[in-house]
Amino acid sequence: MSYDVIVLGSGPGGYVAAIRASQLGLKTAIVEREALGGICLNWGCIPTKALLKSAQVFEYINHAKDYGITVGAGSPDMKAIVQRSRDVAKGMSNGVQFLMKKNKIDVIMGVGMLQPGKKIEVTGADGKKQVVEGKHIIIATGARSRALPNLPQDGKKIIGYREAMVLAEQPKSMVVVGSGAIGSEFAYFYNALGTKVTLVEFLPNVVPVEDEDVSKQLEKSFKKQGIDVMVSSEVTKVDTSGKGCKVTVKSAAGEKVIECDVVLSAVGIAANIEGIGLEAVGIVTDKGKIKTDEFYKTNIPGYYAIGDATPGQALAHVASAEGIICVEAIAGQKPHALDYNNIPGCTYCSPEVASVGMTEKQCKEKGLAVKVGKFPFTASGKASAAGAKDGFVKLIFDAKYGELLGAHMIGMNVTEMIAECVSIRKLETTGHEIIKTVHPHPTMSEAIMEAAAAAYGEVIHL
Repeated sequence: MSYDVIVLGSGPGGYVAAIRASQLGLKTAIVEREALGGICLNWGCIPTKALLKSAQVFEYINHAKDYGITVGAGSPDMKAIVQRSRDVAKGMSNGVQFLMKKNKIDVIMGVGMLQPGKKIEVTGADGKKQVVEGKHIIIATGARSRALPNLPQDGKKIIGYREAMVLAEQPKSMVVVGSGAIGSEFAYFYNALGTKVTLVEFLPNVVPVEDEDVSKQLEKSFKKQGIDVMVSSEVTKVDTSGKGCKVTVKSAAGEKVIECDVVLSAVGIAANIEGIGLEAVGIVTDKGKIKTDEFYKTNIPGYYAIGDATPGQALAHVASAEGIICVEAIAGQKPHALDYNNIPGCTYCSPEVASVGMTEKQCKEKGLAVKVGKFPFTASGKASAAGAKDGFVKLIFDAKYGELLGAHMIGMNVTEMIAECVSIRKLETTGHEIIKTVHPHPTMSEAIMEAAAAAYGEVIHL
C-alpha cells in the first residue's frame, strides 16, 4: 500500500499530524503498536487529570465544613477511582478512532520498523508482516518513564507512572522520587487520598524548572498538606527484600532510611527510539533524541521526527504543534518555525502551577533590566470566595520596552489562565497594555492585570 504520509505513532504528535495531513489532501496512514492516542490519552495527560479530579473531590468532601456544608465522612475507593480514570481514557481513545475515520486515515495496528526507501514494516499482533510505503514518513514514537540504575523498576514495589495510575490498592506510604510535573502530581494525588507521601528531589527546589518563588510556594503548600518534602536529596538505594521498601536518602544532613510500601520513580522520560529501524535507515540521533531541522526533517530525505523523540520540550501540546508545522511544510505551505521560548508548562497538582517564558533568575543571568510584579491570591476576591488563597501571579517585564519576558503562576485554575500570557507574548503586548485591558471581576484571571499594575507601581488592590 502506498501513501503520501505515514505516521509512526498515534500520540498527540502523531494523530494530530495525520489529521492535518488529511485536511491538506494528503493520503495518510498511521501505524500504532498499542492504542490510538498514545501515552497522553491512555496513560498520561488525560487519565491523570481524571485521578487528580477524584482527589480534589475527596478534599472538598473533607473540607465541606469550611463551606458551611455538613456531610458524612467520605472514603476513597481506589478501584472505582482507577476505573473512572480508565473510562475517561477509553472515551478519549475512541474519540481519536472516530477522528481517524472522519478524516479517512488508514489505521494500521502493529509494531512498525522503519526501512530504507521510505517504507515501514508492520508486524501485527498475529505475527503477520506487511510493508507500507509513503512519500513522507513522520516518526512520532514518544517516550517512556526513565529508569535509573539505583531505582530499577519492578512494577510492584518500585513503579513508574503507568503502574501508579492503576494500583489495585492504595498504599499506606509512598516515596516519590523526582518533583517534576509527574512526581508532584502523584505526590498530591496519593497524599490527598490519605497515603503518607515523602517527595524526594535531587535539586534544591521542587518543580525545578519553575521560577524559585513558585517552587518555594509549592513546597510550603505541600508541607501544609502533610507531604514530607526533601530537597537537595538523593535516593542512593532501595532495599525491596522485605515486605515493603527501605529507601536510603542522602542529603547534606547525612543518610536517612525511609520505610514505605511503594516507591514511585518520576525522574523524567526516555525517548522511544530503540528498535524502530533508525540505524537501518541511517537517521542521526544525539543524546538519545532524533536530530531534525526547524521543520522536523531528519538527515535522511523523506523522514521526519516530532514530539518526545526529538529535542524540544516533552509536552503534548508541543508535539501537536510540531506535527502541524511538519505536515504544512510537507504540503508546500510556508509555516513559521515553532517558538520554543513561548511554550506554556503546566503542573496539575493542587495548587496548580503554570508558566511561560523566562524565570527571574534567567533574566538576571542574561543581564536584563526587568520590572517584576506579583499579585497574591490572598488579595483576590474570587480566590477568597473559593477558599483557594494559596499562590500568586508573577509577571516579569523588560524594563525598557515593556515586553512580557516571563509569567509564573501558582494557585487554583492557573493552568487555564496561562494561555492569556502566551497570547500576550505572541502578540508582543506591553505591560501598560495589559494594565489597560479590562479584566472581569471577580475572577482569578484579573490577577494578571493586577500583577502587571504591580510591576509599574499602579496596583489597586494591594
